[in-house]
Amino acid sequence: MALVKHIATREIDSAIQQALQEKGAPPLLAQLYASRQVHSADELDDGLNRLIPYTQLTNCVAAAKRLAQAIEQHEKILIIADYDADGATACSVGIKGLQSMGATVDFFVPNRFEHGYGLTPELADIAHDLGAQLILTVDNGISSHDGVERARQWGIDTIVTDHHHAGSHVPDCLIVNPNQRGCTFPSKNLAGVGVIFYVLIALRAELRQRGWFHAGLPEPKLDLLLDLVALGTVADVVPLDHNNRILVSQGLKRIRAGKMSFGIQALFQEARRDARKAQPFDMGFALGPRINAAGRLDDMSLGIHCLLSDNLDSAQQMAHELNQLNQTRQEIEQDMLQNVLALCPSELPEQQTTLAVFHEDFHQGVVGIVASRLKERFYRPTFVFAPSDDGEIRGSGRSITGVHLRDVLDSVAKRCPDMIIKFGGHAMAAGLTMHVHRFEEFCTIFEQVVREWVDEDTLAQTYLTDGSLHASDITLEHAHLMNGQVWGQGFPAPSFHDEFSVLRQQPMGADKKHTKAWLRKEGREFEAMFWRCDVSLPEKIHIVYRPTVNEWRGNEELQLYVDYWEPVA
Repeated sequence: MALVKHIATREIDSAIQQALQEKGAPPLLAQLYASRQVHSADELDDGLNRLIPYTQLTNCVAAAKRLAQAIEQHEKILIIADYDADGATACSVGIKGLQSMGATVDFFVPNRFEHGYGLTPELADIAHDLGAQLILTVDNGISSHDGVERARQWGIDTIVTDHHHAGSHVPDCLIVNPNQRGCTFPSKNLAGVGVIFYVLIALRAELRQRGWFHAGLPEPKLDLLLDLVALGTVADVVPLDHNNRILVSQGLKRIRAGKMSFGIQALFQEARRDARKAQPFDMGFALGPRINAAGRLDDMSLGIHCLLSDNLDSAQQMAHELNQLNQTRQEIEQDMLQNVLALCPSELPEQQTTLAVFHEDFHQGVVGIVASRLKERFYRPTFVFAPSDDGEIRGSGRSITGVHLRDVLDSVAKRCPDMIIKFGGHAMAAGLTMHVHRFEEFCTIFEQVVREWVDEDTLAQTYLTDGSLHASDITLEHAHLMNGQVWGQGFPAPSFHDEFSVLRQQPMGADKKHTKAWLRKEGREFEAMFWRCDVSLPEKIHIVYRPTVNEWRGNEELQLYVDYWEPVA
């Protein structure tokens, strides 16, 4: 089926737009915010006092009381973290925050190849061997029934902090999770790092009430952790509602001001990014992948130790190791992608709505990234599987707008109760484990379920833009204005669509896979970059573009990044 592409314009709430302008928002920003479900001018305020109170997060206060008890009684707390960037930052925030309040705390992060995901019974045994008296999970645990029970048998209490959706059964312990049943916390979009940050706020308040802080142990400033909170929130691609935008914005402000941890500083240096001009893009596409590379290929402990480092030299050494791992990850990813594409037709067969691929040589650590690349190419819900242990395979999936991938897996599991060993995830990303001999059956059922849910509009790739701009509004000043805001998942960066004349063009890059062109609109000329475009552009084109600030040899100039183009008939 040939991929159909559409260009559409966001609807603007004119009343909200007017209200935002009356509060002082520039007209362009007022338009952009009014089309992104901003409900009031209050959402322009990124002050920490605008965060939803921790008292609204179910069990947050109860968890704080148990942690305070552990601190007062000098119990050893063991953090069990997930092995991605959200888990790594959540673990680092937990360690730093608890230590600042006088806790005895250590961490253990499972190896995806040895231990699997979450608090398993085997990890509970390890916790016992390490002398843990209280287990605190971060970014995992909502499905760890057996692990929590094993810990109880050892006499170890467990507090689960997580943000993943709960199944029908949850562990019998204290759970802090905005997505657990019965939790009325207004923001369901907290990342794992956001949840533990909330718990620390509650813990500080509880210890303050108990009179715990004194001259030798001053009350900690938790805003020092916001660079880590921002990184984990962006890297986990959770929707940036107002609450999350506050966390990210505050973290970015600290980074730009040079008030960041040594680990974050070292990662910016290794990625050759200017921390003074930090953007969510840097976190999602430069820092996050380097942290994730440790969990994908080796041991996430390296990433956590980098974020926890108390001096720049050691942080730089570990950031360099993370960079090397990321380069290896990229090489593995490219090899896998080429192998996958060799298994796939250039176009999917007529009426096919899904894609699932397995090969015995695939690497577990990068299946998610490869699934994302395939989803971008074919615009279909996609799973990529790699071998695990004992005849099992693990798959990671990515979805398209309108197809909730975790719900799809839930439906597959209900139709074939004995097929999937375990699964979990979100709307746009999910994972599962099953026996290799069930792969073909999974492909069939996966296709059946999705086909029942979608129509032609769902399967068409739509570029949702903010409309057209007058040439006089396509300026460096407006590019700077837009760059200064927090954009990301669920709050997309602005893009526009217009017709231009192509004045001249030239191939770019070592492999000539990109094109730079000079375009004209309303008598004004603009420089534009067409990434992954190696064809000659016609004289008149219709483009979807983003005005950006291009820095070259100390100079700033306006450049248009083109996301999509089509000839003008």
